[in-house]
Amino acid sequence: MKKNWKILQPDTDAVKKICNALNCSPVTAAILVNRNIVSEAEVRHFLNAGLNDLRPPFSMKDMDIAVRRIYTAIQHNEKILIFGDYDADGITAAAILFEFLQYTGANVSYYIPHRVKEGYSLQTFHISAYAVPHKIRLIITADCGSKSHDAVDLAKSQGIDVIITDHHDIEGHPPHALAIVNPKRPDCTAGFEHLAGVGVVFFLMICLRKHLRDINFWKDRPEPNLKHFCDLVALGTIADVVPLVKENRIFSKIGIELIRSGALRPGIRALIKASGISNTAIDTDDIAFRLGPRLNAAGRMAHAKTAVELLSAKDAEDAGEIARSLNLMNQERQRIEKKIFEDIVAYVNDHSDILRQQTLVLSNSGWHEGVIGIVASRVVEKYFRPVILISTRNGMGKGSGRSIPGVNIHEGLLACADDLEFFGGHAMAAGLTMKSENIRQFQEHFENAVRNMGQNAVSPTLIIDHELNFEDISDELIDELESLAPFGEGNPEPLFTAVNVRVSASKILGENHRRMTLRQQISDRTSRAVSAIQFNIGADAALRNHFERMVFRLRWNRWNGKRTAQIVVEEV
Repeated sequence: MKKNWKILQPDTDAVKKICNALNCSPVTAAILVNRNIVSEAEVRHFLNAGLNDLRPPFSMKDMDIAVRRIYTAIQHNEKILIFGDYDADGITAAAILFEFLQYTGANVSYYIPHRVKEGYSLQTFHISAYAVPHKIRLIITADCGSKSHDAVDLAKSQGIDVIITDHHDIEGHPPHALAIVNPKRPDCTAGFEHLAGVGVVFFLMICLRKHLRDINFWKDRPEPNLKHFCDLVALGTIADVVPLVKENRIFSKIGIELIRSGALRPGIRALIKASGISNTAIDTDDIAFRLGPRLNAAGRMAHAKTAVELLSAKDAEDAGEIARSLNLMNQERQRIEKKIFEDIVAYVNDHSDILRQQTLVLSNSGWHEGVIGIVASRVVEKYFRPVILISTRNGMGKGSGRSIPGVNIHEGLLACADDLEFFGGHAMAAGLTMKSENIRQFQEHFENAVRNMGQNAVSPTLIIDHELNFEDISDELIDELESLAPFGEGNPEPLFTAVNVRVSASKILGENHRRMTLRQQISDRTSRAVSAIQFNIGADAALRNHFERMVFRLRWNRWNGKRTAQIVVEEV
């Protein structure tokens, strides 16, 4: 879909102020101002923040209750069950909590539900068929549980305490759990709404470790260094596409540094090898598009407990075998995803009238419900409107929704609650269950709900940070741009634009990638040559040798121990 281009115009005085304070390029200063980082103190914190800059999490609602109850369970050797979600966020949250509690000597195990057979979050049959027979006394959820009212009530009736750790939106009254550590609960004012589920669990571990320190618990064993968990916190945080701001930025930055240093747990080392990347240059893109999808593939195609086994593996050979199996699952996931997406595009082409609507709600009995969330993201990207895809089977439909900026899909579902059996999620992504017979009326109600939100955008907007001539590209500038990483939601990688760019050499890589050498012509001057690559080009783009204007990213391309400046062409 063609995008609108918008070049930001930061305040010139603020740019000069940052430029003078940091002795940096005006380009870098402009990018910082574009991110609303305008004071010298804010800039230095943004660039240099570490674990010591994390805000204390002790004020989170119910944190004290959760910590005391977990200690009691450790003290009395009660059976603790960690109940995690089946995505990368829940998997990493469960893995770090399991490892930490094991170290304390707790009697702990974990349970990850099967996505297709069991569905999302803690349910009553998990209590009756698993927790009760296994004599569990305490359940701690990871990245789920905020809507598990019936399951919590049943657990309570069986003498089982439940601590919910989660980050998903809560509507109505929360479950009657012993403790709900969720920064999005209305009465939690600690200011950590941006956290992923794994971030909430990490904060729980900080508070529990301090409590154990205060009672001299660590006198017989070394106190664990929680920095060593940041690799998994970074994985879960980045894969869950939460904003990389505040604590999330710190988690991601420290975690990536840890992975790059080579201090790798066997599971991550094996996953990196299976992904065909190098740990020394790993970045957020590698986690979001290579590692994360392989972790998620376990839950989508088979069982997510396999991913927890990988992250918890102590033996390199075992980890390698699991990673290779995840790689195969991911390849199968890609094949199924591609087929569903192509079928949807063909359907929309044959029924183009549906594009008059502001939403797309589609259903099919043959869709694999483990991959429809990813497909929904691709459909949003192509048609730029909220999308809900529903897999129907035996009279029931299970759906995944993805949205666009400005449309809170969770609020849209809330307006259609009478059509649904279950739903949950947040502004940009959600899951739902409904009776198949309700799909048609749900389509109408959801369309009306989104229209009432007043979002009428028909195409996405590409936000461009700065116009950048090739003559201003330097090693120092690229180094400064790298210092702004990690990039992701809330801190996007800078985008630049340039005019009158010519292709002096090019080569097609694979089926649809184009490697080029570019030069810019300004007046009677021709700039330096810059290496460039453009991904997923059309047949006509392969023949173009002149770009009136283009939008691009600027990075180091590292290969065989060398680095060269590289432009990544976004649009022309």
